[in-house]
Amino acid sequence: MIRVDRVALRGLKARGHHGVFPKEREEGQTFIVDLVLSLDTRPAAADDDLTKTVHYGIVAEEVVDVVQGEPVDLIETLAERIAQQCLKHEAVREVEVVVHKPDAPITVPFDDVTITITRSRV
Repeated sequence: MIRVDRVALRGLKARGHHGVFPKEREEGQTFIVDLVLSLDTRPAAADDDLTKTVHYGIVAEEVVDVVQGEPVDLIETLAERIAQQCLKHEAVREVEVVVHKPDAPITVPFDDVTITITRSRV
């Protein structure tokens, strides 16, 4: 049986220029990202060794860099890029990514727009 532990980062905020409309690309907007990283934390806990787990501070910085980076049309594409960045960390076996776009250009009242994806190592 494979055991999986989870490290969660919630509410990472960054300004990006993603979207299909010119105003979104020009002005940008805030995106919020939630992550759940699945990994086995037992080796790190046994030795109290950061190198045997995932450094969530570094992951947070990398995710912000992705959001602030090259613009894409779809939040689906943004979520995929974030997931692939997280999976570059050796300890991470699976990641759930939620991208929030609270200022999406929608003409009716709403609270939030999100995309949720889960990706794992093959």
